[in-house]
Amino acid sequence: MNTVHTYAAAATVGNPVANIAIFGVFVVFTMVVVIRASRNNATAADYFTGGRGFSGPQNGVAIAGDYLSAASFLGIAGAIAVYGYDGFLYSIGFLVAWLVALLLVAEMLRNTGKFTMADVLSFRLKEGPVRTAAALSTLTVSLFYLLAQMAGAGGLVALLLDVTDKTGQSVVIAVVGVLMIVYVLVGGMKGTTWVQIIKAVLLIVGAALMTVMVFAKFGFDFSEILGSAQEAVSGSANKAVAARDVLAPGAQYGGSETSKLNFLSLGLALVLGTAGLPHVLMRFYTVPTAKEARRSVVWAIGLIGAFYLFTLVLGYGAAAIVGPDRILAAAGGQNSAAPLLAFELGGVVLLGVISAVAFATILAVVAGLTITASASFAHDIYANVIKRGKAGEREQVRVSRITAVVIGVLAIALGILANGQNVAFLVALAFAVAASANLPTILYSLFWRRFNTTGALWSMYGGLISTIVLIVFSPAVSGSKTAMLPGSDFDWFPLSNPGIVSIPLAFVLGIIGTFVGGKSEDPAKAAEMEVRSLTGVGAEKAVVH
Repeated sequence: MNTVHTYAAAATVGNPVANIAIFGVFVVFTMVVVIRASRNNATAADYFTGGRGFSGPQNGVAIAGDYLSAASFLGIAGAIAVYGYDGFLYSIGFLVAWLVALLLVAEMLRNTGKFTMADVLSFRLKEGPVRTAAALSTLTVSLFYLLAQMAGAGGLVALLLDVTDKTGQSVVIAVVGVLMIVYVLVGGMKGTTWVQIIKAVLLIVGAALMTVMVFAKFGFDFSEILGSAQEAVSGSANKAVAARDVLAPGAQYGGSETSKLNFLSLGLALVLGTAGLPHVLMRFYTVPTAKEARRSVVWAIGLIGAFYLFTLVLGYGAAAIVGPDRILAAAGGQNSAAPLLAFELGGVVLLGVISAVAFATILAVVAGLTITASASFAHDIYANVIKRGKAGEREQVRVSRITAVVIGVLAIALGILANGQNVAFLVALAFAVAASANLPTILYSLFWRRFNTTGALWSMYGGLISTIVLIVFSPAVSGSKTAMLPGSDFDWFPLSNPGIVSIPLAFVLGIIGTFVGGKSEDPAKAAEMEVRSLTGVGAEKAVVH
């Protein structure tokens, strides 16, 4: 116990006033950018998709900004610092997801839809029930993702301002939530995109700078970094940590068969989840042509791949320089590895800059998630289900803004509940929901002509419900000290990530539902969707209407 208290005291880093000042400069600067961008938000297309006015490179940088969340920076660096090789599996999963999934579906989704993922799924199916299911799925994925970002905000500020009590951290989470709501209400997709571009540049440059500094400290010898990291872990006062081999698989997911299944389940969710993330898919509606959509993917993959290589150096560097005991005892737990490393490398100034970048990361991602979720409710449920396509553009934007406030309040409440959890792990749960509820229906809609409304509903609701039920009754929620509800114990499902069960189940339910539903949908609509998804003919016309 004495060791923990000693490290906790040592973990108060930097100057809280300097940290807040640097973050304040970023907020003021980005708010000016958002206000300037919002001047041209005249139509629903402007508010929801930026009027499809962004180039491929611009959108690629914004996608990287949207995708490189608090999980990528804080969670993965922390996981590598504490678990080594097994922590890097998050990076591999997130990157491979782009190579496997989005190169396959990104351009086709952009060609077929207008504002949201539901535009694609309901193109040749019954609009009302399919849009409702897609919107519910979008809202659920967005809330899970928001949960992770809010938890990251709480942990980061706990470290930077030495706010150790839960009440103070809850206030910080609420402030992040309010800022997020303001960004979305004022800027719409245009403002949010520019915030994501600025944040992506800052994040990648900041991570690159820290990577060079870590290399310089070890004579630009990566083997020396790895050896020092293993030495620091072996010298841990915690026997469980000291026994880990962070240079080989198994530190987190080795040992029991359950651990190995957990790893497989996590990998499936990460690799397949990206192509079902509504806030990432919605970014492809912000470019004018299919060619620019392809360029977006190329730019995004390049930037994201480079960043994840940086996290490998930063994670092992944090283990070697800061040490796992200090990281685990710090107010933010694993999520504090990158800020603590920044303080050791460059003192108060670098810590303040990196912390501001981490805050920027959280704010940009939550703004993107919020506008996606609110646009889905306004465009899919309100305009096309409740109003049956008769809602005006201004009305849709107004409903979207009201929804953004409601989602923001929900995100604050859930973020307070999840405070203290590893953000990379929480994001993996969002990926499991996306891979189960969205991906099967997207693939079947694009590539299987016989697929029908019954199949879509069985797949989406089956994937969504099974994932949520298995998460609720998993060790992630109860039954352990690190669970969301540590005092409860109802974890009858043994795996922390349900992807290995819920993803195949959703694919199978889509097939069964299609055959149960009888004849296929309108063949003319199916042919039109096939041509449009491959060529983009009609996509630009859809925006004019």
